[in-house]
Amino acid sequence: MNAVKHIAHGLPPIGDEASQVLILGSFPSVLSRANSFYYGNPRNRFWDVLSSFFNEKTPKINDEKEKFCLLHHIALYDVIEECDIYGSKDSSIKNAIPSNLSVLFSKASIQTILLNGRKAEELFEKFGMHSHFPRADVVSVPSTSPANAQFSLSELEMAWHEALRQAFLPR
Repeated sequence: MNAVKHIAHGLPPIGDEASQVLILGSFPSVLSRANSFYYGNPRNRFWDVLSSFFNEKTPKINDEKEKFCLLHHIALYDVIEECDIYGSKDSSIKNAIPSNLSVLFSKASIQTILLNGRKAEELFEKFGMHSHFPRADVVSVPSTSPANAQFSLSELEMAWHEALRQAFLPR
């Protein structure tokens, strides 16, 4: 039986000095933690959406996913470092402790932050995280989670592709 548990993030940040776009979710799902990588639920549309933007094959294994992100100057992490949560439900999150993004990405050249879903947006604002990257544009995009059934894959692609196009415009 699932119960509310206090859980630490457990996944390392993805990114390097060349990272320009930071994509933040709320907190890793049960399947992401079990698979030891971001957006590890096979029904999550994150990797399909990103790979369609870059017109590439969807990466399947963790090494491919990490290389994909680094090749395209994308960093990944989450707004929450630890919290009380029931399963993977964002709506159950309580006692959230924010991630220290400025330490994690201090060497990166983050120009745009994409917030994957409403909970990530809500907590990013609540925790005042924009202060870590005062010159970065912050854009909220619809969640790629399978729980976000109101958006079809094509609708997600449209929203995300527009945000990614803006993020990768020369500055």
